[in-house]
Amino acid sequence: MTRGKRTIGHAPTAQEMEAMARRALAALPPAFAAHCEGIVLSIEDFADDETLQSVGLDEPFELTGIYEGIPLSDKSIEHSGTMPDRVRLFRRPILDEWAERGDETLEHLVAHVVIHEIGHHFGLSDDDMHALEEAADPDTAGG
Repeated sequence: MTRGKRTIGHAPTAQEMEAMARRALAALPPAFAAHCEGIVLSIEDFADDETLQSVGLDEPFELTGIYEGIPLSDKSIEHSGTMPDRVRLFRRPILDEWAERGDETLEHLVAHVVIHEIGHHFGLSDDDMHALEEAADPDTAGG
């Protein structure tokens, strides 16, 4: 092994990023994971114009992910037959943020975005989402 030499490969594909996201979902505490089974996960290069407009953004690099659905706290029998909840991750903005930050692994950043969006499914506050992320991260659990 050559010290100090790092080989950088190609940017991860949508399928590779989806695998990272699915590993993050699998690491959720069982009480949360049980309520995520029906969520559709998709990876796209960028959000479409309609999605950007819906969240008040003009620049596609500003949106790394979005939750589309009805939070569990708001669901009722009246919502049966609706489209499944969905988490969409946007590959290029995630890669851009990862490259700009340079202080964490891509897997950790993908997990952060996934957990943030799943938090919206549960109707969690940002503080609650941070606690969920720590509970799902084996590197920070218990400390």
